[in-house]
Amino acid sequence: MTAGSDSGHRVRVGSELKAPDASEIRAARGRIDGIAIRTPLIRLNFDSDPAEIYLKLENLQPIGSFKVRPAGNAVAALDPTVRQEGVYTASSGNMAQGVAYAARALGVPATVLLPAHAPLVKVDAVERFGATVRPMGDDEWWRVLDDHGDPDQAGTFIHPVAHPDVVAGDATVGAEILEDLPDVDTVVVPFGGGGLMAGVASAMRALSPGVRVLAAESEHCAPLAASLEAGRPLEVPGPPTFITGIGIGRVLEEMWPLVSGLADGAVVSSLDEIVAAMALLFERNRVVAEGAGAAPVAAALAGRAGAGKVVCVISGGNIGAAPFCDVLHGDVPGP
Repeated sequence: MTAGSDSGHRVRVGSELKAPDASEIRAARGRIDGIAIRTPLIRLNFDSDPAEIYLKLENLQPIGSFKVRPAGNAVAALDPTVRQEGVYTASSGNMAQGVAYAARALGVPATVLLPAHAPLVKVDAVERFGATVRPMGDDEWWRVLDDHGDPDQAGTFIHPVAHPDVVAGDATVGAEILEDLPDVDTVVVPFGGGGLMAGVASAMRALSPGVRVLAAESEHCAPLAASLEAGRPLEVPGPPTFITGIGIGRVLEEMWPLVSGLADGAVVSSLDEIVAAMALLFERNRVVAEGAGAAPVAAALAGRAGAGKVVCVISGGNIGAAPFCDVLHGDVPGP
């Protein structure tokens, strides 16, 4: 699975990527102890039919996003000698912060390859956590993701989604949900690259196979919904919006076998619905959610997640003050 190169370590997964089992999820929880926190599960302070909505507050992680879990697990799982040579990732935001934070916690150097459109609030956070930022054009950045590494970059590449230790780290979210709400009926998870959805669904399959897992997307760009309907991974480009954590425009081919086998469906919400959910989360629970984090709540409030006990994973809260003010005034922020 691992192939060496002269200037860096590259991790290739492709069709080998599989759902983590219960023992791998337990191991991941042990590795991230002290890097990530165990986030609370709370009831949404809003009466809605037909669902009883709960919130898994990953926005409370030290980087404001669940990505500290997969990043922490992937970095901690490396052989110590290899880890000391440094790590790097290619991310437009939250995974960049996750790798930077985990590397700092474990005392190793980190580099983040960022595309030009990365939000300033996330770029600033990466630098605050001590990582080196290397900007690059979008085409070059996508090539690094597709190749699972950059021959010009030293260190071990941590793919933001298509990496077994990343998916296992994501699965710890699902394990905690089941401990706090064993009789959950449905979990709704934001869908960007697919790692979080695959991880949470893997935990449900391993620990409580009767629980449905739905992927939440935005109507501006919903590649999983289109791909599930077509039966194959599709590229579905959409216009830029203020939502950066989901809607990357395509389902990664190496993730398709895993996510298509684990997802019980995809639920798509409008930008207006997502903005309304963000405002409601703040008004009723004082929760600050970025657009991707509020997408599951938007779907649940619209009834798309069905009845019963529905857990919405609030994946992150990394949004700037200006666009969040727009949200609180009922406006859709600009891209």
